[in-house]
Amino acid sequence: VQLQASGGGLVQAGGSQRLSCAASGASFSSYSMSWFRQAPGKGREFVAAIKRYSSNPSYADSVKGRFTMSRDNAKNTVYLQMNSLKPEDTAVYYCAADRQVISSSLSSPSSYDYWGKGTLVTVSS
Repeated sequence: VQLQASGGGLVQAGGSQRLSCAASGASFSSYSMSWFRQAPGKGREFVAAIKRYSSNPSYADSVKGRFTMSRDNAKNTVYLQMNSLKPEDTAVYYCAADRQVISSSLSSPSSYDYWGKGTLVTVSS
């Protein structure tokens, strides 16, 4: 599967942004999908995930209540709606996919074989 993330840009603190990740190939619903982010000089951080054949997302504590992840299997796309953005949300956001991820490993980058190129979100104070 190939992934293409889009929707990044410059936004003021307190604002909103919606990211999209379009996947190519068949059987999109059979992939667990996730969002990670990487700030300058830091490691890749889990943001949110939805297991395959599910519509229920899980979130990192740092974004819970502000971000909403969803998936549209008919469009082979996942979304990340980001509200109440903070300067510390500034990062390159990546979407990732894999068929073999187990629930306890959803937040681990090493669980995913497929990655998009990332889209930069900059939140100004």
